[in-house]
Amino acid sequence: MKRILITGAAGFLGSHLCDRYIKEGYHVIGMDNLITGNISNIEHLFPLKNFEYYHHDVSKFVHVPGKLDYILHFASPASPIDYLKMPIQTLKVGSLGTHNLLGLAKSKGSRILIASTSEVYGDPLVHPQREDYWGNVNPIGPRGVYDEAKRFQEAITMAYHTFHGLETRIVRIFNTYGPRMRVEDGRVLPAFFSQAIRGEGLTVFGEGDQTRAFCYVDDLVEGIHRLLLSDYHLPVNIGNPSEITIMQFASEVLSLVNNPKAHIIYNPLPVDDPKQRQPDISLAKKLLNWEPKVSRAEGLIRTYEYFKKVVSVN
Repeated sequence: MKRILITGAAGFLGSHLCDRYIKEGYHVIGMDNLITGNISNIEHLFPLKNFEYYHHDVSKFVHVPGKLDYILHFASPASPIDYLKMPIQTLKVGSLGTHNLLGLAKSKGSRILIASTSEVYGDPLVHPQREDYWGNVNPIGPRGVYDEAKRFQEAITMAYHTFHGLETRIVRIFNTYGPRMRVEDGRVLPAFFSQAIRGEGLTVFGEGDQTRAFCYVDDLVEGIHRLLLSDYHLPVNIGNPSEITIMQFASEVLSLVNNPKAHIIYNPLPVDDPKQRQPDISLAKKLLNWEPKVSRAEGLIRTYEYFKKVVSVN
């Protein structure tokens, strides 16, 4: 039985990855310190013989007994509301945490895949974003703690690959959505759904003409799985290239939730908020024979069903 360590296992993406590798027949070791993760996302796995859980901060020395075939490093605060509250922890998990896990992979002879992000492109001057674009990032701005943590994470991963010959994979994840996103996550989809369900104002920043491209979580997990098993060590974009403005997205959520009290309110744009975000997935199509399958209409319906259960309405 293959053994895989998944850090950030109790988070949104990490928990879906745990589910996937359990279904694939792996022995899954989940690791999380729960600063943003929720144990309820993985508690359904606890009775299984081929799942175990470690409550641990990967910024500190990481030890896992026994062999490890694969490591997926997904531990990190991932929404602006989190990394602005926890800037030091965000930098540490991207730097010290990645260093610790690369060292573990080296000692175990494991292949390691690290979760990078479209945020390495910053507020992009190239559109759509290809993997060979170096980005436009403000390293000392409020978002810099996350952007630079991920950029360093890529750099040290490539250094371990070139210097130690370590089997490494790097996925650059674009906006992803689906069940298990935190209600108070702060990102646009949980915010819009929770506000619409409660009959509140949907918070649109600026004029709402900034764009995002939303990928359903099942599609993302499939892309990550294919990348892990591939022979390609350079970064690969995984996301949905179907671009939409935030105002259009707000309209779709309002139409789906159909709460007559819900409406749109406008706030000033946050500092360094990217104006456009759309992945070029040509490389993923060519290398992995991957592209998203779930339409936004279908993905939003599935996600709405989840948020109806978890959003409290006074």
